[in-house]
Amino acid sequence: MGSFTLRSALLLTAAVFPAAAFASESADSQPERDYLPSEIVVTGARGGYGLDDGSTATKTPTPLIDVPQGISFITEDQLEDQSIRQLNEALRYVPGVSLETGEGHRDEVFIRGQETTADFYLDGLRDDAQYYRPLYNIERVEVLKGANALIFGRGAGGGAINRVSKTARTAEIFTTAQASVDTFGAFALQADVNQPLTDTVAIRLNGTYEEFDNDRDFYEGRFIGLSPTLTADLGPATRLTATYSYHDDERVVDRGVPSFQGGPLRGYDETFFGDPDFNRSQAEVHIGRIRLDHEFAPGLNANATVQYGDYDKIYGNILPTGTDRSSVSLDGYKDSTTRENLIGQANLVWQTEGTGFGSTLLLGLEGSRQETQNARRVVRFGDTDRSKITTPLADRIVVPAFTLDPVSRSRESTLETLSFYLQEQLEIGDHVELVGGLRWDRFDLDTVNIISGVAGDRVDERVSPRAGIILKPVEQLSFYASYTESFLPQAGDQFLLISPGEERFKPEKFTNYEVGVKWAPLDEVLVTAAAFRLDRTNTTAPDPDNTGLIVQTGESRVEGFEIGAVGSITDFWKANLGYTYLDGELRTSSDFGVAGARLQQLPRHQITAWNRFDVTEQFGFGVGVIHQSDQFASFSNTVELPGYWRVDAAAYYTLSDRIGLQLNIENLFDETYYPSAHGNNNIQPAEPFSARFGVRVEL
Repeated sequence: MGSFTLRSALLLTAAVFPAAAFASESADSQPERDYLPSEIVVTGARGGYGLDDGSTATKTPTPLIDVPQGISFITEDQLEDQSIRQLNEALRYVPGVSLETGEGHRDEVFIRGQETTADFYLDGLRDDAQYYRPLYNIERVEVLKGANALIFGRGAGGGAINRVSKTARTAEIFTTAQASVDTFGAFALQADVNQPLTDTVAIRLNGTYEEFDNDRDFYEGRFIGLSPTLTADLGPATRLTATYSYHDDERVVDRGVPSFQGGPLRGYDETFFGDPDFNRSQAEVHIGRIRLDHEFAPGLNANATVQYGDYDKIYGNILPTGTDRSSVSLDGYKDSTTRENLIGQANLVWQTEGTGFGSTLLLGLEGSRQETQNARRVVRFGDTDRSKITTPLADRIVVPAFTLDPVSRSRESTLETLSFYLQEQLEIGDHVELVGGLRWDRFDLDTVNIISGVAGDRVDERVSPRAGIILKPVEQLSFYASYTESFLPQAGDQFLLISPGEERFKPEKFTNYEVGVKWAPLDEVLVTAAAFRLDRTNTTAPDPDNTGLIVQTGESRVEGFEIGAVGSITDFWKANLGYTYLDGELRTSSDFGVAGARLQQLPRHQITAWNRFDVTEQFGFGVGVIHQSDQFASFSNTVELPGYWRVDAAAYYTLSDRIGLQLNIENLFDETYYPSAHGNNNIQPAEPFSARFGVRVEL
């Protein structure tokens, strides 16, 4: 893996082994107590929809009300109540997030107007390959808004999406099984088994099998997931957690419908614009992680984690590129990517108190190595040398015979990073808290175009700051203001290739200004509101003086505010409610588009609301609403996705302490709408009315 990885491994070894040694020396001298390092592990804080754990945003034991940034989350209880099994489905209920179709084979989102395929994290560590992420082994989903470089490193300009894994519990024995089927024939089976082996060691196994289907012609697929995890208390102050996940996903790649006269092509919402035998995606993912947590003394904790990820992905596409309503043009290719990630991270958290102040100091380091290979073959239609073809528009698209060229694109990249970060959370008296920190990143990217032999090399060293102030008139109320920065090198968020021309450009910069309020009017309810400005600078653009050169002057800005409420409002009513207003445009012409263009897929108004009402101990029902106003499919601002309202519903019936029945209805009023796109001619029609029936058994 090279000298860099060896250095990273040595640094992590230096962090981990002294902690383990200290644990064996000091265990007898410490009083018996519960495992304290769990305070700095991302774990659930309450049942229901509420949450008071803000540790992901700071890597320290911090209540959510004391974090100076907007954070949205969906707990395991809400995911189960909505019968949600994939990340992209869950994110529809997060205000400030809109979905890109991801070309029908990957998670891709906009967070505060910033598009990303890579700002995804698993327990705080990067999980950046392009695939669909399941939720069968996930305890909750967190969306941290704004620039997040200090905690997450490069990228995360509009925000970061973190999944919190289910882990084994040493004090519980349980087995849960679930099964569901919907009106299209899609079904899912899921099991969750937790078993202590001793008083200090437990194992947990989550597994699932799913088959996909919907109203779209030819769409199908299946998913297999298996995730064992082990928890071992090595002493009263030391815990080892080991997890492994295997994901095997196969599905038809559906690129949606083309546009016509400035909007989605109407009347073809079920038509598949591709070849069902060729439009296939296969992704196989292995992720293994070991984490060691240790408490040296009360208030002095450390953790170290090593994560290895192996991703193997191939997909084929025949896709629409335009229509005149009598014929449709098609294009196509086959693409393959393999990636290996090795990430090591270590953190030291020191909490102290004095007269009139309290301090939480975070010291951390992270090193990673990422190796990627990507290749593409272009489709050629018929006996010609054409890579594009026109065929009659019909309910069933006839794709002419085609072949695949020899490899038309092949590239390899090696990315090595090294980071150090420092953060101080200072409490002054009972009413003022300051948060400040710096992160230094060294980013070393080497790429090579295998076909041309052209190599690219760029090294960046960046310092990313974070600053915030929190005012707390009372314990249940906080006002905050914050400033944060993030950066993204010019190779894009997948870092597949950097050209010699791009080597000279410094990274793009994201700067987030935010003010907000968080209020806990009830014990299990949190109300939040925030106003923000997010500036993106250093994007490339043609020289406005028409010299033919490329300059680094591109800028965009997003301004907006959001308000939300989540938790158990009464004994019978749980809710997660949110509204976001977003206004964003290109401030100068850039590679994205011309100055003044509205940012792509940025709805001005967005409403998300999910409610569960328990009428009796046995019966309850749920109601959900999603609204997005009009949005442009791309920076060209020539194709518009109309605004829409969607209503979902659910019903719950408990047969016994062990058996529960559930009915979920999506798109209750059978609305026709188009929630996402990939450019102007890959627009995804939404599913019509559908119902899913499920049963949950606790053994």
